[in-house]
Amino acid sequence: MNGRLCILYCLLFLSLQSFAAEHTWFADSTIKQKKQRDTLFLKNHDPRKSAKRSAMIPGWGQLYNRDYWKVPLVYGALAIPTATFIYNNDWYKRSKFAYNAIYKASQANATPADSADYKGLDPIFKNLSLTYVQSARNSFRRDRDYSILWFVVVWGLNIVEASVSGHLKHFDVSDDLSMQIHPQFNPVTRSPGVQLVLNIKEPKRKQAFVVR
Repeated sequence: MNGRLCILYCLLFLSLQSFAAEHTWFADSTIKQKKQRDTLFLKNHDPRKSAKRSAMIPGWGQLYNRDYWKVPLVYGALAIPTATFIYNNDWYKRSKFAYNAIYKASQANATPADSADYKGLDPIFKNLSLTYVQSARNSFRRDRDYSILWFVVVWGLNIVEASVSGHLKHFDVSDDLSMQIHPQFNPVTRSPGVQLVLNIKEPKRKQAFVVR
């Protein structure tokens, strides 16, 4: 009985060893394939295309940068000024029509057609003064124009974000960054100082930023 248990334990141990080896090989192979894909992506990636694509279609630059999670944020940000534009533009048209109808109906030479326009007004405007309706019309028009401005601003930020993110894809932000501090003597002022050199690796070249 003990011999059978030993054989069973040995077979189980060998099976676990084989599974662990296969799992390790699969994990290493997956990591290697991912590194190859990332290397190929950086080789063919052009940050200028990120900005151009986002300028044409919002979120396209983020897709080109593989920042897929940013696309819903871009369209969510653009949806806010779009919704406010639709709302304010609708009420601007209503208040504009109401102002014209109330103004024409209040004139001494008002025609039956002018009175018909007044009767067709939304009940919310009938009990309001002409000055109040004019103020509401101007307010809705101003907010509508601001919505257009904010839409353009958000679109521009989408282009800037895609461009900056595209450039950062080519920088190594891992732990393998180097920073060196060197003493320095300024011959002009004849005073000692410290030179801070931060090397940020980039494919095919190295950039150094010097802080004095």
